[in-house]
Amino acid sequence: MDNLSDTLKKLKITAVDKTEDSLEGCLDCLLQALAQNNTETSEKIQASGILQLFASLLTPQSSCKAKVANIIAEVAKNEFMRIPCVDAGLISPLVQLLNSKDQEVLLQTGRALGNICYDSHSLQAQLINMGVIPTLVKLLGIHCQNAALTEMCLVAFGNLAELESSKEQFASTNIAEELVKLFKKQIEHDKREMIFEVLAPLAENDAIKLQLVEAGLVECLLEIVQQKVDSDKEDDITELKTGSDLMVLLLLGDESMQKLFEGGKGSVFQRVLSWIPSNNHQLQLAGALAIANFARNDANCIHMVDNGIVEKLMDLLDRHVEDGNVTVQHAALSALRNLAIPVINKAKMLSAGVTEAVLKFLKSEMPPVQFKLLGTLRMLIDAQEAAEQLGKNVKLVERLVEWCEAKDHAGVMGESNRLLSALIRHSKSKDVIKTIVQSGGIKHLVTMATSEHVIMQNEALVALALIAALELGTAEKDLESAKLVQILHRLLADERSAPEIKYNSMVLICALMGSECLHKEVQDLAFLDVVSKLRSHENKSVAQQASLTEQRLTVES
Repeated sequence: MDNLSDTLKKLKITAVDKTEDSLEGCLDCLLQALAQNNTETSEKIQASGILQLFASLLTPQSSCKAKVANIIAEVAKNEFMRIPCVDAGLISPLVQLLNSKDQEVLLQTGRALGNICYDSHSLQAQLINMGVIPTLVKLLGIHCQNAALTEMCLVAFGNLAELESSKEQFASTNIAEELVKLFKKQIEHDKREMIFEVLAPLAENDAIKLQLVEAGLVECLLEIVQQKVDSDKEDDITELKTGSDLMVLLLLGDESMQKLFEGGKGSVFQRVLSWIPSNNHQLQLAGALAIANFARNDANCIHMVDNGIVEKLMDLLDRHVEDGNVTVQHAALSALRNLAIPVINKAKMLSAGVTEAVLKFLKSEMPPVQFKLLGTLRMLIDAQEAAEQLGKNVKLVERLVEWCEAKDHAGVMGESNRLLSALIRHSKSKDVIKTIVQSGGIKHLVTMATSEHVIMQNEALVALALIAALELGTAEKDLESAKLVQILHRLLADERSAPEIKYNSMVLICALMGSECLHKEVQDLAFLDVVSKLRSHENKSVAQQASLTEQRLTVES
């Protein structure tokens, strides 16, 4: 290592004089020392102050720029050397060298920049601002025959693509075309895996999704699926998963999804349909998720329901009832929920037996499955008959009441409350109300009226008004112990309550007057003061309802 000290001293002199032969010799010695003991050599390089001189050796005219870049790449493998490299002003000259035609210079420069900026979002963002993305994309196109350079570009893309600020720059290049071209040429699993690692973060951007679809990525992915589906080799299983996951990701963009749907006649859509009856869980999952993504507008949903997709999804769910795959259950239920959104599909799906198929999962203990099950049922029960049938199903109502207390799973809790309320609102049935009262559901509807979401508050108040109008005698004890009257007083007095909340609270107050105990509570709380103030409310409906409620309260007092 004493030789190293001599080399560093000599290098300081020759770097200034730029005596080429001795400079090359010194750099070779440094590279050798780094190969033997990188950490110790790096520490000595830092202590010697030689880094400051490297910037002048990285000019396009310098004959030793490749070796200097190589040394920087080696020392920057050590975390403690990265900031000193930045402080020595090496980033800017290295970025300039990316315009070189020399492949060795390009490779070492790319390595040096990659190692200096490794794991530093701020330094990577600096590179993006300096315009490295278009430069690297161009390099990939020009030097796609050079395996080492190609790999360097892919590693750089993988790191930069994690930053949101990079997506716009990537979208303005022909990265999609270059990556798909490269992907088609790759046979080795590891190389494909590297490209996948770049494609996944890039495909989160909608503009790039469309570019990838137009560049023919989907066809490549479908081919991979076809090749790997029956293999039990670990690499093939991984590639099948990565490929089908990426396919689903591409469908999350509205334009890319619509392009692949092609009015339901697209070959891609047809291929994805064939995954659902497959025996491969990964393909079943990807198929169901793809259908859920295609089902993001009414026209697509209507076309798919008319063409038998519901039956395929129900068959798939049937295969996963007992000890089924939770992710497949979740995906199939997501697809059914989305398909049930257009009004015209609801009756068709009900008569196809979707509610029966979905209810088989009532015993599931998995919150994601519970959440989608609830959402699907809520979408389906706009029709009075369906709401009545489900609302009288004691097992379902008891499970809903239980899930209304799922404090750890806000989504499940919210959906359970909303479904309870929907069963009452759509059925307008005394039997449904009695079932909900007997199962202990009233207190949850009262709590729902205090939700932070106006839409949920409103749904609760409308359901409670129906209960008060149709079955007040049955429900009054529960309404009293849930402190409904006090809650209504609070909602009316709170200036932040939305107009529709104030309106429905007053409608409910009037409906509660038929119960002796609740009537007494209303009188005790001086509702008249609050209601009379609302007569001058800016919302006409609220003001009118306030006048009616005031009259009612005055008469009843």
